[in-house]
Amino acid sequence: MKIKHNKNFTAGAVITAFMLAVILIGMVWTPYDPNAMSGKDRMLSPCLAHPLGTDNFGRDILSRVVEGAGATFIIAAATVAIGLVAGLVIGGLTGYYGGWLDEVIMRFNDAVAAFPSILLALVLIALFGSGKYNIILALGLLFIPSFARVVRSEVARQKSLDYVAGARLMGAGDMRILFLHILPNIIPVLLPSVAIGFNNAVLAEASMSYLSVGVQPPDASLGRMLNEAQGYLLTAPWYALSAGVAIILLVLGFGLLSEGMGGEYGAA
Repeated sequence: MKIKHNKNFTAGAVITAFMLAVILIGMVWTPYDPNAMSGKDRMLSPCLAHPLGTDNFGRDILSRVVEGAGATFIIAAATVAIGLVAGLVIGGLTGYYGGWLDEVIMRFNDAVAAFPSILLALVLIALFGSGKYNIILALGLLFIPSFARVVRSEVARQKSLDYVAGARLMGAGDMRILFLHILPNIIPVLLPSVAIGFNNAVLAEASMSYLSVGVQPPDASLGRMLNEAQGYLLTAPWYALSAGVAIILLVLGFGLLSEGMGGEYGAA
């Protein structure tokens, strides 16, 4: 199957490429030190020296938005990676073998999915502690059930196809069939789910940081910036707007990619 470049996919690719370019540049260079404070430059409106203005500590908002977007992207990518890898293993085994293993694990998945994800994330963070790495672990664990369900469903469908029967006749073992034949063939189905998962991870990370249990200061975080900016919405709207637009672009880019891939794969 091939992805035709529909409008959603193209727009999503352009937005995502732009955000990735900004994040990559921000890893090696920002206009100012994102954590450098300046009492005389507090709450400056956007100008040539500070294109997005400064915050209540005199820090350059553009530099902090770029650094915060990078932190959000890394956390979201790591979260999706944990959920995807574990989901591939769990969903692959349950979908291929079925039986009591499938029943037990899927019922556990259903129980986890029945609770609000943000509430479960807060419980896990309360156990693990706040911070960048703990939020990656907590959110990664919560993303496993959704990926496992998608993988399980597709593996259960693929295992009855002719190419799997042919592999068995050639003497291939179960693990070889599952990991070298079936799983590579379900990647096209997984791609939209990965994009949606990334969106959810961005929003979850922003929510956790907004609640002050995610990335800890002085490191920049888009969610924490929104929290800090809410007291200045009338006097310095550029503060909240800058972080909000960065979150929207991250979510919009991958959302359009997901819609574009989903539409094309569904039509293929």
